[in-house]
Amino acid sequence: MMLGPAEIPRLPRLKEQSSIAASAGRIWGMVLRYWYVIRSSWPRTAELIYWPLVQMLMWGFLQSYLAQTTSFAVKAAGLFIGAVLLWDILVRSQLGFAVAFLEEIWSRNLGHLMMTPLRPAELVVALMVVSLLKLMVAMVPVALLAYFFFGFNLLSLGLAFAVFFANLVIMSWSLGLVATGVVLRWGLGAESFAWLIVFVFLPLCCVYYPVATLPGWLQPVALALPPTYVFEGLRAIVLDGTFVGHLMLEAFALNVVYFVLGFAAFAYFLQSARVHGTLVQMGE
Repeated sequence: MMLGPAEIPRLPRLKEQSSIAASAGRIWGMVLRYWYVIRSSWPRTAELIYWPLVQMLMWGFLQSYLAQTTSFAVKAAGLFIGAVLLWDILVRSQLGFAVAFLEEIWSRNLGHLMMTPLRPAELVVALMVVSLLKLMVAMVPVALLAYFFFGFNLLSLGLAFAVFFANLVIMSWSLGLVATGVVLRWGLGAESFAWLIVFVFLPLCCVYYPVATLPGWLQPVALALPPTYVFEGLRAIVLDGTFVGHLMLEAFALNVVYFVLGFAAFAYFLQSARVHGTLVQMGE
C-alpha cells in the first residue's frame, strides 16, 4: 500500500506516540506490581506507619512537656512536630524507593526485569512513583494523628509545605539512586547502606537546630545539603512567620545537581553489573 505525501510526515510522530504509550505502560505495570505487594500484606502497611507514628508521638509529648516549663517552647509550638514530620517525609520516601528495588533482588527478579523491554529510566520512574505511594500510606495517617493529639496541621503551612515536600522528595530520590547503585556494585553485602544512607545526614541537615549551632568548619557542609534549607525555612515560618523563598530556590538548585549525579551513578553501576554478569547472581 502506497502512502501519500501528506501521510509520510505523520509516521515519525505516530512512532513517537506509540513509544511514549509503551513506556508509560511499562511504568504503570511496575507501579501496579509494587502496589499489589503493598496492598496484599497488612504487615507491610503497618510497618510503613509504625516508625513515623512513634517518632511523632515521642517528639510531640516532649514538646508538650517543654511548653509547660519554658516560654520558648510555647512560642515554638509545632516546631518539633513539624520537623519530625518533614524529616519522615525524607526518610520514608528514600526507603520506599530503595526497599522496592531491594525486593527485586530478594525475590531474585532483577535479572528477569533487565531482560524485558523495561528501560533503566522507566524503572527509576516507577520506583519514584512507588516511593510517593508508600509515603502517602505512611504519612497521611500520622499527619492526621498529629492534628488530633497536638493540634498541629501540616497543611496549615500552605504553599511552603508544597515546596518543602517537593525538595525533600527529590533529595530522597537522589539518595535512593545512590543507595541502589551501591547495592548493584557490591551486592547484598552493601544492603545496609540503603537503610543507613539517609540517617548519615540527620545531624548535618539541622533538623532540630539552626545551622549556626554547628561548628564553623561544618556549616558549609550543612549548607551544601538541600534539606538544611527546608528545615531553616520551617523555623523561619514557625518562629518569625516568614516564608524565605530564596532558601527554597537554593535547595531546588542543589537538588537538580544531586539528582543528576544520583542517576548517573545508578546508570554506571547498572551497566557495570551487566558487563560483569552479576545481575543474575544478585539474589544469591
